[in-house]
Amino acid sequence: MTTTGFFLGVDAGGSHCRARLTDARGLVLGEGLTGPANARIGIERLRLVLDEAIGQAIAQAGLDAAQVATIHAGMGIAGISRPGALEALRALDFPFAGIAFASDAVIANLGAHRGRDGAILILGTGSIAQVRVGGIDFAIGGYGFPISDEGSGAALGLSAVRHALRALDGRSERTALALSVADRFGHAIPQAIAWMDRATPRDYAALAPLVMDHAEAGDAIARSIVEDAAGHVERFVETIFERGAPACSLMGGLSARLQPWLRARTVARLTPPAGDALDGALLLAGRPTTMDDAAAARE
Repeated sequence: MTTTGFFLGVDAGGSHCRARLTDARGLVLGEGLTGPANARIGIERLRLVLDEAIGQAIAQAGLDAAQVATIHAGMGIAGISRPGALEALRALDFPFAGIAFASDAVIANLGAHRGRDGAILILGTGSIAQVRVGGIDFAIGGYGFPISDEGSGAALGLSAVRHALRALDGRSERTALALSVADRFGHAIPQAIAWMDRATPRDYAALAPLVMDHAEAGDAIARSIVEDAAGHVERFVETIFERGAPACSLMGGLSARLQPWLRARTVARLTPPAGDALDGALLLAGRPTTMDDAAAARE
């Protein structure tokens, strides 16, 4: 573990890329924020986005070239498991003293449990469990929409669209949820089909808040959709502990709204995350200070 120089953490995900630069004590010197950055956009575009976020952090910190050369970096990159992605990243010429790469889920898990064994279940547009047991990292689920991503925002949205279509042609009750979704398509099945032809997982996930709102208001179909999602989340959590993880945290934009739908005994097994993905990226980089020190430095 390095005890001198500067440390850079990067969280490059599907919606944004964040960078955080600290000194060896954990004091935050600079930060950067740019747009989507994952291996799916291609290595050249990815490098541009990474350089922009990193450049913002370095400029904010006011480091010169000699100081930049002492940086130890940890980068969590979405899609790094794609064939050839890691090799392509390692071939990039970054001007740092050292660099380590992992997936964005791995750094999120490192941050959540301060580098110790544990697991996170990310519930956002998609869903995936990232686990660390005996220092070994592995994932559960997360194979992509619509094959996987159970309990995710995209899965909730897909179920809502299915219900709306069935309601429009009379195979299902026209509940408040069905009418709300159908209203987005002018209550016309051809418009819904045209939307589906180009819809992305994020488009389906955009319907998740609507499903949650109607479920919380008592809509029977919405409740059944959310209860099914909660069942998948509970099975995720059970599997995480069966695989040997000593702790589990829920993360992602949908986690707070789904947690009240879980059984009390499941909630009792959950622990709040101790840090975020950038904290994990800095641990990956080898930053020697504790997560508590880093939190204090940011305040």
